[in-house]
Amino acid sequence: MSRRLLRTVCTGALAAATALTGVVPAAGAGPTDPPVDPSAQAPIAWADPAAEPVGPVDPEAGTGTGTGTGGDPVAPTAEAPPAPPVTPDAPDAPDAPDAPETQTDPDAQTDPTTPPTTPVGDDASALPPPGGDSVAGLLTRLRTLYRQAEEATERFNAAEEALKVQAADTKKVTARLIAARTDLARGRAAAGRLAREQYQGRGALASLPPSLQMLFAQDPQSALDQGRLLARAARDRAGTVARLEGAERRADTLASTSRKALDRQQSLAAAQRTRRDEVTAKLREVEKLLASLSPEQLTRLTELERVQTAGAQRELLDSGALDGLRTPSRAGAEALRFAVGQIGKPYVWGAEGPESYDCSGLTQQAWAAAGREIPRTSQEQWATLPRVSLSELRPGDLVVYFPGATHVALYLGEGLVVQAPRPGGKVKVSPVAANPLLGAVRPDPGGDALEKYAPPALPEGATDGGDEGYDRP
Repeated sequence: MSRRLLRTVCTGALAAATALTGVVPAAGAGPTDPPVDPSAQAPIAWADPAAEPVGPVDPEAGTGTGTGTGGDPVAPTAEAPPAPPVTPDAPDAPDAPDAPETQTDPDAQTDPTTPPTTPVGDDASALPPPGGDSVAGLLTRLRTLYRQAEEATERFNAAEEALKVQAADTKKVTARLIAARTDLARGRAAAGRLAREQYQGRGALASLPPSLQMLFAQDPQSALDQGRLLARAARDRAGTVARLEGAERRADTLASTSRKALDRQQSLAAAQRTRRDEVTAKLREVEKLLASLSPEQLTRLTELERVQTAGAQRELLDSGALDGLRTPSRAGAEALRFAVGQIGKPYVWGAEGPESYDCSGLTQQAWAAAGREIPRTSQEQWATLPRVSLSELRPGDLVVYFPGATHVALYLGEGLVVQAPRPGGKVKVSPVAANPLLGAVRPDPGGDALEKYAPPALPEGATDGGDEGYDRP
């Protein structure tokens, strides 16, 4: 066979092979594989409806990028370009290597906080809660919402307290206004009687000039004395009328100012109630979501809360801050006895007893039972009462929590507090480190510590229930 004929046969065979495989024998360059259709991927499934959802499956995992057969798409056949001349000494161009397949490591763990990209079925209980699908993320969201709710409650309490103060001031002003108007009416009545007497002639002598009064009087000295008395009475009456009129103007102004202030306080209270209702709505959403979770998930949530609280309590006790036995003052012991007597009663927004309490309502009423008035809200208690260090903490002192001083409890001793914990909870005994500590205050800094003290007996179930977070209704 001639060299020309051999070259023609080789060129034709190479062109046919190129058309069938789609590989262009040019400098190692080849067309890329078509992209894998993500919709062809199997749906994501959870291993257990009660367990944590696994992360999304990598859409690239388990798919080859080479030119396979069977179900894999194949590049369309294209007409081969004219082949370049091939010399016997020139080596054949190497085939383009297939892209390596992406393998999934069966031991690899996905991030439990990553939400799945595809929901599983129509079961609402299988869907992760918004903002994170881990128990830790859920507990963080709950604590944030409860803290916001308590902040709104304390703002509402402050507005209500200011409203009470303003209402009392307005009542006092109204009483002064009524008294002033009564005096004014009496003065005007006296002035009217004088005018009538003068008109009827009884006061004709007094209306004459002093020289004529002396001329017509039977006793000039008596007339002179009477004139002085009448003049003084007239001046006193005129002064009284002027003072009463001035008092009326001042009282009217004060009453108007008080009414405006009262209107402002009522508007503020309405705004705070609106904020409170907004937070309440958020809590309802969370409760609805949690109600759809399985018992296993709620158990894990409760267990995580207990573990975190126990860790914080252990760290505080190990620090030695609460070492040493300290006894309360007489008033502190009375406040504690009252608080322990409320254990089991429900937490209710803005409640001050006797059937329910919020956190600062409990502390205020406990110390009121001990004969000492303290502010209504936890922020005011923190801002106005004398502060003490944790190393000086004694039973009856108030322990304040969170940077905004939005929660408060009574220190019971031995690392425990009595508190109204949060919405849905009941008054109970909790570890002192159940919430982030801000500090402590003492309502009776001058009270001497008792030489002998027996803590009040705790009722059965005093420590039952969550210290923070959520208990399923």
